[in-house]
Amino acid sequence: MKKYFNEDLLRIIISTLLFLISFLFKEPVKIILLVISYIIISIEVYKNAFCHLKEGEIFDENLLMIIATIGAFFISSYIEAVMVMLLFEIGEYLSDLAINNSKESIIKLMDLRTDTINIIKNEEIIKMPTEDAQVDDIFVVLPGEKIPLDGIVIDGTSHLDTKALTGESIPQTVTINDQVLSGSINKESILKVKATSTLKTSTANKIIELLENSNSRKSNTETFIERFSQIYTKVIIIVALVLLIIQPLFGRNMHDSLYTTLIFLVTSCPCALVISIPLGYFCGIGTASKNGILIKGSKELDLLSNIDYLALDKTGTITEGIFEVSEVKSNNLPKNKLLSLVRSAEENSNHPIALAIKKYAKNTPKKKVSDFQEIPGKGLKCKVEQQELLIGNSKLLTENNITFPTLQTEETIIYIAIDKTYEGYIIISDKIKESSYELVKLKDDLKDIIILSGDNEGIVKSVASKLNIKTYYSNLLPEDKVNKIKEYQTKGQVMFIGDGINDAPVLKLADIGVSMGEIGSDAAIEASDVVIMQDDLSKISKVLDISRLTKRKIITNIIFALIIKFIVLVLGTFGITTILMAVFADVGVTIISILNVLTIFKLK
Repeated sequence: MKKYFNEDLLRIIISTLLFLISFLFKEPVKIILLVISYIIISIEVYKNAFCHLKEGEIFDENLLMIIATIGAFFISSYIEAVMVMLLFEIGEYLSDLAINNSKESIIKLMDLRTDTINIIKNEEIIKMPTEDAQVDDIFVVLPGEKIPLDGIVIDGTSHLDTKALTGESIPQTVTINDQVLSGSINKESILKVKATSTLKTSTANKIIELLENSNSRKSNTETFIERFSQIYTKVIIIVALVLLIIQPLFGRNMHDSLYTTLIFLVTSCPCALVISIPLGYFCGIGTASKNGILIKGSKELDLLSNIDYLALDKTGTITEGIFEVSEVKSNNLPKNKLLSLVRSAEENSNHPIALAIKKYAKNTPKKKVSDFQEIPGKGLKCKVEQQELLIGNSKLLTENNITFPTLQTEETIIYIAIDKTYEGYIIISDKIKESSYELVKLKDDLKDIIILSGDNEGIVKSVASKLNIKTYYSNLLPEDKVNKIKEYQTKGQVMFIGDGINDAPVLKLADIGVSMGEIGSDAAIEASDVVIMQDDLSKISKVLDISRLTKRKIITNIIFALIIKFIVLVLGTFGITTILMAVFADVGVTIISILNVLTIFKLK
């Protein structure tokens, strides 16, 4: 990191003082002072140009400044030469300072990891490197300490500051059996936690890696500007030479011709675009991170500003995804015996519905299961004590030619068949999230909002009606969701929001895939372009606002820089402006552009 408050600033101060003192003297002392001032202020520019030369990057803004100022000395414009370099370096200093300050919030966010952990071994607390801790280790978190690894609280009750993770300022209450995420800060009481991750697989580490890698996923605008700047300086120098040669042919003297050429060189410097555009995307990604929204890169941030359709999974995205058994119906078997069979069959499944059934039937005995087969989008098939069980939705029973009564309910129905005979059902209830009602605010900004669900039509229709969403599709298998996304992609850009695991193929296919509250899952981070740290759909509106504001700021900077430079170039061609105005067209425009994109951090 550059030493902003000694070397650079010291050079600027000394050079400025020598420049001002030179006006107290006459030649040749004045010229000597100006030359010394120039050497002091330009040494960093020459160093950078030489370093780039060794790397094969001959043409850059440093070379433009060197050519322009040497040309100014050549025509005896000593004051202008020093002022050009002085203002250029002041502009670079202020740019670096602004960029450095803008990174502070991200640096704080990335300060999630802790190097040490308090492991309990043989009833003693041993402080050791966090990287040496393993899954299932027991560790203690004291008040004021960061939680080093993801885990489950096994003793204690406290409040956690999760703002760096979720963007929420309200402390989270945790007690025994609650999950805690690394990077959270323990506010009050001692917690004893059982680790469920290592340092490498911890939530804090995943977030940091995501942010560190965001620079590698550049937007089309960034990529274009980088490629453009590589050939731009070469073209500018060639055009400047042509300009210098042809001007005398139209009657201008060499002094005026060279002065106009120098104005052209300084004005054409691409600093405003090369610096402010990547910084703009950085500010957008940083603002989203502060709000608990992780965006993989500027490419994804750019795509977010052009979304036409929003498609959502239902279970766990629109609804809580916390299922509860509300009714059990058995035709012939005693209720507990049916539950015992179903519980045994569901034992090998991690589906949310299976978890709800296992929780409800936890006091029933488990039986031996064989030939277990999970059927995506339909249910499961297995044998329990030589009885063949089919447990799932109506499609599963219909495909197996099993007759069963049709039930009218807005809740999820799990049908049960034993040895090809309908035996009963279990009704599972789920609740719509409060934040889902915020989706209505997005209607004016999008062409349509679509629900894609594997549940029956009655359930999906009821949820869509409550949220005032007109377009919905029910009874979809995973491949059906993929086909629906492809269909809508022929009409525009599609964002899909899902749980990050079951919907991984759809998340990858969509133009933008968003996972809700699944940061602890490798599948979510791998499949998604955006990860919302909480199950909060209101953050979708926020991330769209951030992306659109970022794009507006970047476009504004491009237009502003090009207009100012064009005006100064035209005026310089006719000898109306000065080289100092050219410096403003470069340094001044750069600073204004940087300040413009930094306002992204102020988005409310």
